[in-house]
Amino acid sequence: MKKVKVATVWLDGCSGCHMSLLDMDTAIISLSRKIELVYGPLVDAQEFPEDVTVTLVEGAVSSQDDLEKIQKIRQRTQILISMGDCAVTGNVPGMRNSIPVQKLLQRVYVDGAEEKKLVPSDRVPVLLKQARPVREFVKVDICLPGCPPPSKAILGVINDLLEGKKPDGNFKVKFG
Repeated sequence: MKKVKVATVWLDGCSGCHMSLLDMDTAIISLSRKIELVYGPLVDAQEFPEDVTVTLVEGAVSSQDDLEKIQKIRQRTQILISMGDCAVTGNVPGMRNSIPVQKLLQRVYVDGAEEKKLVPSDRVPVLLKQARPVREFVKVDICLPGCPPPSKAILGVINDLLEGKKPDGNFKVKFG
């Protein structure tokens, strides 16, 4: 049996969704017989691959780098899943949206610093005006809410897709 190519992506979020993914415990073993994890924080791939079947995206789109990454991912993915409240609604990263970007950077890197009071320009992604949910930039096929979504919900969606079923959209999850 050919394994299904699965990727995970971490944009602007806390990695809690990836921790929930790992909380599948022994279910990961049976899942590993059906999928090939081709990209993500737990994989050494540097470039997002072509022809990915399913991608789980954690985090909001907050920077120009995030935007370019999610556009490339959408082009190379058959089924895109927004995983967690940051990807689905903007959640915590969106808390900065009422503060203009330059004022935010000034507050963090200059007003909040004791040394080197300077907004960095090297290796710091250019922030978008606002942190927004993934669906505002690209087509999302499935939204899996939760902060983070329970591992059973993530596993259920993946298993449904592997069995050729459309996942149930009535997820009973709570915030926090």
